Amino acid sequence: MSTEVSSNASGQPGPVAAPKSAAAEKMSRESVTIIATLLVATFVVILNETIMNVALQRLMVDLRVDAPTVQWLSTGFMLTMAVVIPTTGFILQSLPTRAVFMLAMGLFAGGTALASVAPGFEVLLLARIVQASGTAIMLPLLMTTILTLVPLAKRGAVMGNVSIAISVAPAMGPTVSGLILEHFTWRFMFVFVLPVALAALAIGAKYLTNVGETEKTKLDFPSVLLTVPAFGGLVYGLSQIGGGQSGPGTMAIAALVIGVASLTVFVLRQLRLQKSEAPLLDLRAFNFRMFTVSVLLMVVAMMALFGGVILLPLYLQEIRGLGSLETGLALLPGGLAMGLLGPFIGRLFDKVGPLPLTLTGSVLMALALWQFSMLDAGTPVWWIITLHVGLSFGLALLFTPAFTTGLNPLPPHLYSHGSAIMSTAQQVAGAAGTALLVSIFAVVSAASGLVAGMSAAFLTATVIALAAVVLSAMMRKTEGAAPGHGAH
Repeated sequence: MSTEVSSNASGQPGPVAAPKSAAAEKMSRESVTIIATLLVATFVVILNETIMNVALQRLMVDLRVDAPTVQWLSTGFMLTMAVVIPTTGFILQSLPTRAVFMLAMGLFAGGTALASVAPGFEVLLLARIVQASGTAIMLPLLMTTILTLVPLAKRGAVMGNVSIAISVAPAMGPTVSGLILEHFTWRFMFVFVLPVALAALAIGAKYLTNVGETEKTKLDFPSVLLTVPAFGGLVYGLSQIGGGQSGPGTMAIAALVIGVASLTVFVLRQLRLQKSEAPLLDLRAFNFRMFTVSVLLMVVAMMALFGGVILLPLYLQEIRGLGSLETGLALLPGGLAMGLLGPFIGRLFDKVGPLPLTLTGSVLMALALWQFSMLDAGTPVWWIITLHVGLSFGLALLFTPAFTTGLNPLPPHLYSHGSAIMSTAQQVAGAAGTALLVSIFAVVSAASGLVAGMSAAFLTATVIALAAVVLSAMMRKTEGAAPGHGAH
């Protein structure tokens, strides 16, 4: 499929043509408007992803549920994204850009409205699942649009700006929810987000034009059904290991076995469908070596990052006794540093390539997580904030180069599938990392106390981060591929 189309001759808003070569240095005003609209919408939906993290204790009391149950408001959100994102390759090829955007933001706004009036835990969980369905579509839509509209020489800089949305938004989530919980009930976390979501929906409806061509592709329902036990089984199994008093239960082991078996069947089905009809996820993207290395690097980084994002608020609230607002403010400098560095790192990437950036970033990440494993009940808060800024700086050096290096060599017909694969891997890794590290924290805390549990969990994250150092050393600069090019 070609994603390059000519503008509508009638003067009506039509599909925007992709740049013909890297020589097309200037982006049109229309392209900038499209990307800016998608960036604002993505910022809003990602802000919502972490807004619950510091509110979980309040929700346990208000909704009368225990810690493992309330954790499903975060885990369920990530699981839904992991199940929906694999279908986005099909959605982006089958529907025009405007329709995809309206679907994504419509689901997100609808879920937000439902959450604000949820009478109990079950309805709130359903609302989070609806929100997650919209969020899942926004991320690959943004990535695919950038790949289609932005010349190769400018991609690093634009992806750097994307990191503002994907870095500052999750960092602001705990701060925003902390401020809200200080003065209002938990419902206002959704009441305040809803008008912004509706405004983004209205702006997109007015200004967004279609990018690329659509084509009739067949949705493979068995593949869609397989994503549920494959990704759901893995994450559920991980979250249950260590959750019980007597070690891993039968349910946890069964879920892991079902997850691995379903994932194997899913992958084999995609490989078979490549030869005859359209697969749900086109795994031919893995024929490109740098795409494979970049996906693995993202997986490792997200496992370490999401575990840290969950563990740090737990440490600050349960061990240090900080309130919701103080916890949010303590985590804010790291997120701001990560986002503000994004555009600079993007421009630097365009000049020097990925290797110096990813190697420095992965080493910084591993060192920060190792230092987190040494925290105790008397560690000064300023040192915790300093370490979090260091961790965020390391992740900023990883994310933009990994995204851009991985997606650059793909031909246009694999843009949507490459974006979907990368986003799926990211979400599953985040959910698995959270489940694994929270389980380790729970089981060690039960035996040896909270500080020992926190130390064991962060030490595990450090070991995971060491794999990122090895993968970072394998990163190399990639050139763009023309349609129909083979693997590099």
